[in-house]
Amino acid sequence: MMRLAFLAAPVLLAGCVTTTNEAAEPVRVGADGACDATDAQAMLGMTATAEIGAQLLESTGARILRWAPPRSAMTMDFRPDRLTVSYDDNMTIDRISCG
Repeated sequence: MMRLAFLAAPVLLAGCVTTTNEAAEPVRVGADGACDATDAQAMLGMTATAEIGAQLLESTGARILRWAPPRSAMTMDFRPDRLTVSYDDNMTIDRISCG
């Protein structure tokens, strides 16, 4: 049984490998490399869509967009390059914040 565990370990660990795409286009970030949601507050009350998400990324300079559905658990780690957009049951954006 122990031998089977040692033989299976490389196969199981292969799922933990991360890859990067070196050819990806550079993403626009804020002047200091961080998200700035000041101008994005104008989109509060709009309907959460992919198009609005793209506009929010562009206007904040964030690299990552995280949608926060109602009653969802979210990690509390701080990411200066991440924009978090919360919305209600009607898909209405009710909070826009960085981190």
